[in-house]
This record gives sequence, structure tokens and C-alpha cells, in this order.
Amino acid sequence: MSDGIALTVFWLSAAWLAYIYAGYAACIWLLSAVRPFRRRAAAPGYSPSISVLIAARNEEKDIGWKVEETLAWHYPADRLEVLVASDASDDGTDQILKKIQNPRVTFVRMEQRGGKNVALQHLAKLAKGELLFFTDANSHISSECVRRIAEHFADPSVGCVTGVESSAKEYVDGAIPAGGAAYFSYEAWLNALESRIGSVLVCDGSIFCTRRELFETLDPQLANDLEQPIKIAARGCKILYEPQARSNERGTSSPAQEFKRRRRICSQGFLALWRLRRELRGLRLWQFISRKFLRWITILPLLGLLTGSIALADNRMFLLAVALQLFFYLLAGAGAFVALAGSSVGLLSIPFYYVLVNLAAFAGILDTIFGVRYGVWDVATLSRGEGAQARTEASHA
Repeated sequence: MSDGIALTVFWLSAAWLAYIYAGYAACIWLLSAVRPFRRRAAAPGYSPSISVLIAARNEEKDIGWKVEETLAWHYPADRLEVLVASDASDDGTDQILKKIQNPRVTFVRMEQRGGKNVALQHLAKLAKGELLFFTDANSHISSECVRRIAEHFADPSVGCVTGVESSAKEYVDGAIPAGGAAYFSYEAWLNALESRIGSVLVCDGSIFCTRRELFETLDPQLANDLEQPIKIAARGCKILYEPQARSNERGTSSPAQEFKRRRRICSQGFLALWRLRRELRGLRLWQFISRKFLRWITILPLLGLLTGSIALADNRMFLLAVALQLFFYLLAGAGAFVALAGSSVGLLSIPFYYVLVNLAAFAGILDTIFGVRYGVWDVATLSRGEGAQARTEASHA
């Protein structure tokens, strides 16, 4: 590699990384200063009817407290219903749900496993609420979140509102939970910026809400928290973020399970870029490419940065760049070693999680290219159970 090519590769790679982690956010901030979205305030007592939809597959460890907690939300009881679909569960999920004798709860058994979106599609047809509230079977949501989210819909231009996931504090002492917590904080920051222009790109599957009349048929192979906001925004509606609405979950402590989860998410997202290409245009297309696509292939500028600086290592500045990069990857490797040993990793969690997520994202893109699809999948088992502890955390959120 000639010095000229190496120099170009290095600076283009550096610019790529700077743009996706800081430049995009700066552009959104500038855009919000020029044309901010101002939501119409809700009138006192505004309480649209809400249907909470939960797709469950072998959730016997969590589904009981989840339904109980949801029914106890601080919202008019006659304006809130809960619908749960068991996606051909073969554990005790169905038995737990059948014991719940409450007229506000609807339980549906899916005899043939079809995946999350198939289950949600069925529940949406049965829902009576003006709003559809999507959440997961292991997500703790504090009582006030639903009202905070619902108030946004007093503005008729708002079509979808999302919160954000956070990890239960008692479970963040590990490479995956700690790294995930940092990731969720960064995502929440981007959501807050995008919300200022009424164009949050994607929702959090554990806590988001849409108008029922905007709900469309779901693609079984895409993530509903990505597909729905894209389709809703394409109809001219605003997508907002409510910072006080947080779901609280126990994150998995397994690097293998987290790699598999991130791989699936990115594969579904890359597939959505193609299948939803007609809905993605203008501002939303730029957002998708900037926030998602360019970040999913971060492995390319990372390799370009390293190879470019190695080729120019006879210069002290680039030699230092090589040293810093190798040190970072050494920390990531040490984090992986400690995490696999089951020990606390401390600050090593950040470089380790960063490398793991980017490798998983690239693997997900390759999955899509080579025809791998994720219509159904198994949940990360280590993220389930022990709901009482996480519920205590959520109730004080």
C-alpha cells in the first residue's frame, strides 16, 4: 500500500468513525435548532384507551408478575387491557396465564410456533384500545410510564412514542450487562436528540406505543420495533421519545447469548433496509444510513484505521495511532478472557462489548446476504427469571 493510499484510507476511516459517533448527533442537534417539533400539550384527564400486547414464548419465569404488574399501572382500569399470546410455549407459561381470572386479560394460545410478529399480529386484531402498547414478558415498567407515554398522543400528529431499556442495577456487574448499559445510555441520548425534530428512528421493543389505526401487517422476519416506526413515519406522523419511560430488564451475562442477540437484531435491520426501501426516503433514509447502516459495518473503518496507520508507522503520529489501537484491542481481549471466566471486568467491559457488538453486527449482515432469516428465535435464557429483584428496581424508577 502506497503512502498516499494509506493516508487516504486512514483519514477516511477516522472521518467515518467520527461521523457515526458524533457527527450524526451534531447534525440532528443543528436541525432541531432550525426546525424543532413542539408537541401540543395534553388536556387534564386525557386518558386514551390502551391495549398492552405481549408475545410470550416459554416465559414461565416472568409472565405471572408481568401481567400482575401491568394491571397495577397507574391508569384508569376501564381504559387498560392486557393481551398475551403464547407462541406454542412448551413450559408452564400457558398454565400460569390460564389461572389469571381477570376480565381485563385476554390469553391466546398459538398452537403452531410463528414467532413474535405473528403473535403480535394476532393480538392486534383482538385489541380494543385506541393505542397499542408493546412490551416484553421480562420487562419491568414503572406505574407512571404508561401515562407519560399516552400524553404525547394528545397531539394528533404523533403516531408513535418509545421509551428506552435499562439494565437492573443488581445485574450490571459484568462485561455484557455493563457494556449494554453504556450502549443503552448512548441510544437514549440519540433518541432524545431525534425526538426534538419528531423523528426518532427506531423504538425499543420492550416499551413503545402506537395508534391502533396506524398498525399495519407485520413482516414475520423483521423487528416490529424497527418496522412500525418506519412505516408510521412514512405516513407523515411524528415519532417521539419519552425519557421518563424506561423498561427495566435483567441483561444476559453470557457473551455467546449477547453475540447471538445482536447478530439477529442487525440481520433483521439490514433486511429491513431492503424490504422497507420505499418507506425510507429523505430525512428518514439519511437517519437510517447514519445511525444504523454505517454503524453496522463499523468493522470496515476499524480495519482501515489499523491498516492505514500500520502502513504509515514510520511517522511517529501514526506509530502512536497503531499503539493506541493495539492497546484498545488488548483491553477488549482481556475483557473477553475475564468475562468468559465469569469474573467482574470493570472498565474492560466497554472495549470488550464494543468489539463484540461490531463483530456481531457484521455477522448479521452476512447472515442476511446469505439468506439466513430470523422469523423465530429463542430468548437469552440468562436474561429471564428473578423478577422480584428487578421489579423492586423498576418500582422506584
